[in-house]
Amino acid sequence: MPEPTPQLKVLPEDWETAIAIVAHPDDLEYGAASAVAHWTAQGKKIVYCLVTNGEAGIDGIAPEKARVIREDEQRASAEKVGVEVVDFLGFPDGILEYGLPLRRAIAREIRVHRPQVVLTNNIRDSWDAAQFGMDGSPVNHADHIVTGRAILDGARDAGNRWVFPELLEEGLEPWGDARRIWSANSPQPTHGVDVTDSLDRGVASLRAHAAYIEGLGDPNFDAAEFLETIGRNAGSKLGCEFAVSFEVLQF
Repeated sequence: MPEPTPQLKVLPEDWETAIAIVAHPDDLEYGAASAVAHWTAQGKKIVYCLVTNGEAGIDGIAPEKARVIREDEQRASAEKVGVEVVDFLGFPDGILEYGLPLRRAIAREIRVHRPQVVLTNNIRDSWDAAQFGMDGSPVNHADHIVTGRAILDGARDAGNRWVFPELLEEGLEPWGDARRIWSANSPQPTHGVDVTDSLDRGVASLRAHAAYIEGLGDPNFDAAEFLETIGRNAGSKLGCEFAVSFEVLQF
């Protein structure tokens, strides 16, 4: 009997630099960090950019204290997967608004780091319930959706010298090569990356968010079990044991 045709295409790896832009500390660790570990092991350079500091993410800890905890956890988490640079843009957690300030900040980050690929989390209105072994259609976080929209526009803005000309005054020349935007765990995946050999580092990176996970109040949550579940689902569509799925968007 012939092997089934994979439902996902293999993501190209003909690039050297990427920036991962997401709304909150921990967003990348629910899957995408395993792919980041796979790529950094190849020698690729990946920078993390967090739009907020996650200060509103732990119910039992006041924002001014939670901010410090979550920054520290994110830096420790990034280190687990070979990421050395972690930028925080400082926008307010939980009440992000789409607009020019956010677009400008993202365009600035792209001009500073000059990546070939922009990574982010799911930007759609909901998640794929089957992927996470859940019932119903889980609604995506508003901050994720706003960040995704701003990434699509900010990446284009980064290449246009007449948009946000104040960036030129900072010495930041346009950068139009960030034309590939890859959205992890999208409900409309098109591609995937085999993370069978890097899933353990993805698990370690999620476990680094210990205070946040404890704050969620689920004593039965297991990082390895969670990532193995979604990794196995994506892997079945790519033709490997564990994978991370991505929706590929490009200009």
